[in-house]
Amino acid sequence: MTPATATPPRARTGWRTLRSLFATPTSTVGVVIVGVFLLLAAIGPLVVPYQPNEQLLTARSQPPSLEHWFGTDRLGRDVFSRVVAGARDIFLLAGGGTALAVLLGTLTGLMAPTLGGWWDEITFRLYDTLLALPALLLALLILGTIGPSRSSVLFVIAIAYTPIVARVVRSVVLSVKTRDWVAAARLQGESLVWIVFREILPSVLPALAVESALRFSYAIFLVASLGFLGVGVQPPAPDWGLMVAEARNYVFTTPWTLAFPAAAISLLVIAVNLAADGLGRALQGETR
Repeated sequence: MTPATATPPRARTGWRTLRSLFATPTSTVGVVIVGVFLLLAAIGPLVVPYQPNEQLLTARSQPPSLEHWFGTDRLGRDVFSRVVAGARDIFLLAGGGTALAVLLGTLTGLMAPTLGGWWDEITFRLYDTLLALPALLLALLILGTIGPSRSSVLFVIAIAYTPIVARVVRSVVLSVKTRDWVAAARLQGESLVWIVFREILPSVLPALAVESALRFSYAIFLVASLGFLGVGVQPPAPDWGLMVAEARNYVFTTPWTLAFPAAAISLLVIAVNLAADGLGRALQGETR
């Protein structure tokens, strides 16, 4: 049995972490806003007053009112309904792509440095090649090759952010794999899989959780940017970036059609970053 002095630090209980997460006003605001957007993504399209692509020809370019909270665009579509419906795409694409990147980055970030040698060298030289290109440029190159679609956007987010996640995980693994409890597990004859996922992974989780939240915020911007450039989600989908692109030529006549989707992008990104900051403090046991 491993000596008590060689036991790895245990993660806090979920309740204690949750209390720490809500310990400061900024992280509380961030978590609440992200929760509201997540709720909108889940049930919003079922309760909005109009269908996202429904054209009300008698109510085109109407300013915000009690009937149309965010106004209507030049085609008579209700902007509020489109913004709410667009939240689902953001969480499915940005969230799904980030989840894939975290999964792949965690696996390679754990295994490559643990195996060491040429496994580590080849894997991270390949990742360095991908990191040499900005995420947006890499996404444009890939989408120019395989074509724009929802699955393509998921793929490019995973490819763009896997190397970053892997490097964060690798940095923790390199500092942990020489610790006493890992050495004790090796001496006991534990398998490589047991050592990686039972002894090393728990020490990686705090940094990984924060990095995942940050990658999600960057992925939101990437999805919106691809939609704005016309190479992401295609019309008539209620993508926030696409809505901004469609409204930019009418900013002086119908400014609300640009302001509300742009505000939704900014608000969600800020909220995710505030929540990530609070999550980092909670997992590290920091207090203010």
